[in-house]
Amino acid sequence: MKTTLKTIALSLIACSSASAAAGTVAEDAGLLVYLFAGFFAVIIISQLVPASILLFGMLKGIFASDRKSSAVKSK
Repeated sequence: MKTTLKTIALSLIACSSASAAAGTVAEDAGLLVYLFAGFFAVIIISQLVPASILLFGMLKGIFASDRKSSAVKSK
């Protein structure tokens, strides 16, 4: 319990000084910063394609009617 309170107190102290310094100067980000953020946005968006395919496949398997499979029997 004491360690939790200490951790919360230290976090609040760190956040207060960071938020006090945040409002001083507003600089425009350069082109490389936007390209860097855009690159990671493309990675995240491209991961949505296989995730959506997997989700629709699972939903199709859940809500599909039960079919009996006809296996070929060998002699």
